[in-house]
Amino acid sequence: MKARLSGVLLGVLLISPGVHAEIKDQAANGFTVENSQWVPVAPAQAWRGLVQDVGQWWPADHTWWGDASKLHIDARAGGCFCEIDGDRQAWHMSVVFVEPDQLLRMSGGLGPLQGMGLSGALEWRLVEENQGTRITLWYRAGGYTPDDLRAFATVVDKVQAQQLAGLAEHLRKSR
Repeated sequence: MKARLSGVLLGVLLISPGVHAEIKDQAANGFTVENSQWVPVAPAQAWRGLVQDVGQWWPADHTWWGDASKLHIDARAGGCFCEIDGDRQAWHMSVVFVEPDQLLRMSGGLGPLQGMGLSGALEWRLVEENQGTRITLWYRAGGYTPDDLRAFATVVDKVQAQQLAGLAEHLRKSR
C-alpha cells in the first residue's frame, strides 16, 4: 500500500504544473533540499492549512506512531512541532520564526536525523503567485556524524516532496 501511495504521489508531482524539487547541495556533513509547489489558494488559507491542519495532510508513515492526527504545530516563537499520543511524545522541531502567511521556520532534526544528533533549519515559505500561492519547503540539515550524509539527501528530498504534496492536495480539496 505504501509503495502504491508513494507511486501515486510521485506521479502527481511529475505531472502537476508548478512543481519543483531540487537537492541544492550535499556534502559528507550535510545537505540542503528544496521543494516547491503552486496551489490555487491565497497565502492566508495556505498558512491556516499548514499550521492548523498538519494532522490532516502529513503522511502517517512519517510519524513515530503511525497516526498523523497526533501532530500539531504551535506557530509561535518557542512553539513545538510535536507528536503527542498519550505518554508517547516526540518534539520533532522547535518553531523559531513566524511571519504569518509568509514564513514558518523550525529548527531540529527530523526522523532518524534527530537520533543521530543532527540538526537543521526547515522553512515553509509562502509567496503569492498567479492568484494562488507558491509554497516552498526548504531544509538544510547537518552536523557531526561518522555517516556520510550525502546518502540521506535523496531520501529526505523525496520525503519532503511527499509532505509538500500532502499539504497541496489538502489545500486543493479545501478550497
